[in-house]
Amino acid sequence: QVRLVESGGGAVQVGDSLRLSCAAAGQTLSSYAIGWFRQAPGKERDFVASINWDGSNTDYTDSVKGRFTISRDNAKNTVWLLMTDLRPEDTAVYYCAADPSGYTKTYEYRDWGQGTQVTVSS
Repeated sequence: QVRLVESGGGAVQVGDSLRLSCAAAGQTLSSYAIGWFRQAPGKERDFVASINWDGSNTDYTDSVKGRFTISRDNAKNTVWLLMTDLRPEDTAVYYCAADPSGYTKTYEYRDWGQGTQVTVSS
């Protein structure tokens, strides 16, 4: 299993940007697909974005298309989620997840991080 660590969350205003990072402790992520998910209070955890093992393919949920960008640098063993034009409805705990399949997908990731809080206020 891969131990994932998210960082970069915080409290921001509507329209601001944040960049979340997902890194692996002591293990390479280069062969893994990485997904970002979020869970708002009282709601289920939902898919946000995913990227395949080499970064050549990405996928987004409709509500973040054009605002969020997922990217990776395998040499730095890190995946990022750049979030722009943030809205109150983006408020949630954001989780990164890794799967050894290597391909983008919206569910059934094997390994999960602990999450980082993003709060957007108006």
